[in-house]
Amino acid sequence: MNASFASRMNGLQASAIREILKFTADPEVISFAAGNPAPEAFPVDAVSELTAKILKDQPITALQYGVTEGYAPLRELLKSDLKTRHGLGESFDDLIITSGAQQAIELSCKVFCNPGDTLLCENPSFIGSLNSFRSYEVNLCGVPVESDGINIDALEEAMRQNPNAKLLYVIPNFQNPSGVTMSLEKRKAVYALCVKYGVMILEDNPYGELRFAGEEVPSIKSLDTEGIVLYVGSFSKVLSPGLRVGYLLAPSEVIQKVVVCKQGSDVHSAMLSQMICHSFMNDTDFIGHLASLRAIYRHKSSLMIDGLRQYLNPAITFDEPEGGLFLWCKLPDGVDMSAFCLNAVKNKVAVVPGSAFMPRDTDKTQCFRLNYSTPTDEQLKKGVKILGELSHSLL
Repeated sequence: MNASFASRMNGLQASAIREILKFTADPEVISFAAGNPAPEAFPVDAVSELTAKILKDQPITALQYGVTEGYAPLRELLKSDLKTRHGLGESFDDLIITSGAQQAIELSCKVFCNPGDTLLCENPSFIGSLNSFRSYEVNLCGVPVESDGINIDALEEAMRQNPNAKLLYVIPNFQNPSGVTMSLEKRKAVYALCVKYGVMILEDNPYGELRFAGEEVPSIKSLDTEGIVLYVGSFSKVLSPGLRVGYLLAPSEVIQKVVVCKQGSDVHSAMLSQMICHSFMNDTDFIGHLASLRAIYRHKSSLMIDGLRQYLNPAITFDEPEGGLFLWCKLPDGVDMSAFCLNAVKNKVAVVPGSAFMPRDTDKTQCFRLNYSTPTDEQLKKGVKILGELSHSLL
């Protein structure tokens, strides 16, 4: 077959993480490569009971078509919760339910970016979002991430050099992959720069509820008096990624455009999933559930960090995250990062090479990502020890 594919496919590649996960089909491989919630974090019994009740009391609503904007009770509950607990949402804002945060991110790019427009992002950044952006043939411009968030001077320089920049994509809380949290000072600076240069902010916050250390930092959206921030949230890390329920809080005129695009994509998000999320927030101890998640990830992150401090060659450095699911480790200059990651999986420990998170193929990195949420406690201990032995033998 001589198929003629669209030019937008030229820059797309299979997810490096998904490719690495193929190695985990071997039961002996310990995976630090995934980004899944911990198996013990799923409230299976509660979801089972809520689902049965929904299908008994509201079967047609759950199984019928819904409106594109989303299940109205869930939309209103989310608006109220975001405003009450996090100070998000102004009179000019509205909210749409999406099929996971990934769809909210993809549709935001679709609404704002033409081929050739510049989209600014953190470097490194989330591979799923990067691939969505590439599919719209944008010019990805990565801005370095420091220990307290994006480099502000570099961000302004990127804005000066790219007057056609439409969006800035950031993950301020426990960033994927770096685990870094952006300081309040930098959040204010990011907002001020975007107002000055006329750039919309796409604030992705899938991990914000998973803070297990330090103090909560107000979101960029909470600073938004100009209507330039698009805030993306998700139930994937706090309830279930399999339900595929996310949401976008943004100015009403933006939501109207997103609604039109979503209608052409999937019509609406699954009604049963939305109703489960609504019932879980409304009819269970949701705040208590979040506290239990934080305890799980506090324990798992401590296990990994303690093991790394004990076994890892001190030439490999990392910062301790205050929440989320990831650690970002840096190899010394001159060490072949890709070879290190390949040797790790050959030794039955899967990690993700940092190159998977680079906005451009030409971007270089000495880093690799570790995930502590998915493995069991025993796998964490064993896998970290193997990595430690490997680090001393290779370095």
